[in-house]
Amino acid sequence: MTLSIQRSRLAALPLGLLASSIALARAPAGTELPPDAQVTTLGNVRVSADAQPEQSARPSFPAARATVTAEQAETAVNAVDVEDAAKYLPSVFVRKRSYGDTQPVLATRTWGVNSSARTLVYIDDILVSALIANNNTLGAPRFGLASPETVDRIEMLYGPYSAAYAGNAMGGVMRIVTRLPDQPEVTIRQTEAVQDFDQYGTHRHLATSRTGVTAGGRSGRWGWLLSASALNSFGQPLSYVTAPGFPAGTHGGYAARNKTGQAADVLGAGGLLHTRQLDLDGKLVYDLAPWLQASYLVGFWNNHGSADADTYLVDDAGRPTYGGASGFAGNTYGLAARHLMQAASLKTDTRGDFDGEAVVTHYAFLEDSQWSPAIVTTGTGVGRNGRLASYAGTNWSTVDLKGQWRPQGYGGAQEIAAGLHGDRYELDNPTRNLADWHDPGSAGALYSAGSGRTATRALWLQDAWRLAPAWLLSVGGRHEWWKASDGFNFAGGVAVRQPTAKADAFSPKATLQWDAAPGWRVTGSLAKAVRFPTVGELYQLVATGSTYASPNPDLKPERARSGELAVEHGLDHGLLRLSLFQENTRDALIQQTAFLAQYPAPVNYVVNVGEVRNRGVELAAQRDDVLLRGLELAGSVTFVDSTILADDSFASSAGTSVKGRHAPYVPRWRATAVATYRPDEAWAFTLAGRYSGRQYSTLDNTDDTPHVFGAFDRFTVFDARVQYRIDAHLTASLGVDNLTNEKYFLYHPFPQRTYVADLKVSL
Repeated sequence: MTLSIQRSRLAALPLGLLASSIALARAPAGTELPPDAQVTTLGNVRVSADAQPEQSARPSFPAARATVTAEQAETAVNAVDVEDAAKYLPSVFVRKRSYGDTQPVLATRTWGVNSSARTLVYIDDILVSALIANNNTLGAPRFGLASPETVDRIEMLYGPYSAAYAGNAMGGVMRIVTRLPDQPEVTIRQTEAVQDFDQYGTHRHLATSRTGVTAGGRSGRWGWLLSASALNSFGQPLSYVTAPGFPAGTHGGYAARNKTGQAADVLGAGGLLHTRQLDLDGKLVYDLAPWLQASYLVGFWNNHGSADADTYLVDDAGRPTYGGASGFAGNTYGLAARHLMQAASLKTDTRGDFDGEAVVTHYAFLEDSQWSPAIVTTGTGVGRNGRLASYAGTNWSTVDLKGQWRPQGYGGAQEIAAGLHGDRYELDNPTRNLADWHDPGSAGALYSAGSGRTATRALWLQDAWRLAPAWLLSVGGRHEWWKASDGFNFAGGVAVRQPTAKADAFSPKATLQWDAAPGWRVTGSLAKAVRFPTVGELYQLVATGSTYASPNPDLKPERARSGELAVEHGLDHGLLRLSLFQENTRDALIQQTAFLAQYPAPVNYVVNVGEVRNRGVELAAQRDDVLLRGLELAGSVTFVDSTILADDSFASSAGTSVKGRHAPYVPRWRATAVATYRPDEAWAFTLAGRYSGRQYSTLDNTDDTPHVFGAFDRFTVFDARVQYRIDAHLTASLGVDNLTNEKYFLYHPFPQRTYVADLKVSL
């Protein structure tokens, strides 16, 4: 697989205002590359190093970026879900636990898997990042609103260096760009996967089946692309039921410890989830004029699942038993969700002095419920009563107006972009008691609740100016006004109305690009980014067993100052990039665990950590025809020193300080390597690997016991894929993920060796 590590095309940066996210990456037909650009075309793979992009009429991101096209992903990746295509991008990790996972959080080079609100994910111009929360559950991006068959490319933009994006872009921006065929087409893809899972007392063959159908084309002024995808998946355990010792009168189980080295014997597996999903997506465009286009996008996602538990314990008579461990109840549940996304846009493309764009989006949780029993009884029985947690009514809306002015005309030396942004996020998360846990309709009294809303208004301006043929300066700024209101919490019979909070901030941006010599480019970027607290961090209230998660309505915005120096060199048939980066974040919003006198157990809550510094180096390279024609190599290595510089609010029973400790969830080392060999037009053979160093999940770094449930292990995973293009209409592929059957935990046990086969028919 070849990843296109593209140079920043800043000549048109200001266009970001006016040009939609889709337009950002689309170069006009006939654009010429400079003489020193290196371009290699191998089948469907394109590698470019455009050193003098001043003729580009569309803006790009003013810092490092990497791209993988749908054709590249189809050749080299065993992709079942959309997010699979991003797995080999430099410094990127998607925490995907199983096929159809509803919690695939995106981690970047400076922030980890519990930082969903520190990256932005778009499908075309639609924000699918769930900025409702900043965690690896509710906050995961809604990747399911696109299918692999509709994607044209995935772009990763590193850092908060464009004023067109909110401060949530401090970790980066992922843009999933869908396609619109010019000719009528129909595609059918059938994918089958089988995982062999073997850990502790759970031994299962877990199957996944996915059927995807797309149809699209153009007729006169109309264009359309419709897709339907059905998934039926069985996943490995999401958790293990543990206890400090084995229940009296039971046998079996496995002696073990938890991530901090304390006794945590494994009594059984939980969260063995059977998922059934249906995705229906549509894109409709209409050319009102040659220079004016209207579009409507809609996505409907339906998810049903059920999870059971697998006990390892038996009683004295040899009968399976839960041994009275309440964890088995929490790991047995049902779920149902229906989400609807809609977006409308109006865009101009005059190729003249002015252009404009308006985009309106809305995402609604029509239904999102999970129900489970409250207690276990004798043997492997559970109580009749239970609890129902719901997110129905949770939603968000965004509005963006963008404009672009080219004082010297289209393709001139200066382009100025400006925009207005508005958003509103609303959380509604009650938990109710169930008279019968099998029947969500039996919900009764309120058990707990967390609700509230946030709203942001923003104004931004960005100017890209080519000072000289070799110099391009981009400067901009974004001012944001934020408000949190209507916060409400209920627990233990006590209701609390939380106070309204307000804040505003200005974030300047600057990038200077120098084409130092033919094939060489140096780019320096500086930016401030401000991330305001999410509704979940402020108001979400959850109690599970003896663990409490408490809201914190007094949180302040976190403020990051980021810098990057990137050197890019166009090679023969390839590209090399070295990036040095640093980010200092004050009042960083991070979850902590405290021992408070008024609670009988540890309390998890979010606080403002004094200062966290992330600095490191990223090396990304790509080259084609290495040693022999048809062999493509790509890879990356990233080192990050993520250090807590100050945290006066850390609470611990021993009075431990966390100053100088490594920040949670950020590995020091991360690497990718991909080799694809194409002996001819029909065959492609790929071997790829990913490495991640160990991570801490506690601020004081006391979780130093690896390879146990709850730990965050280092891992090295290899994947393989063979693709055969039988003819122009039929393609077959066979692959293996986790070829060496690496067994590792990222809190949850992650997938073991999995065989994947797919057949694609194009009509």
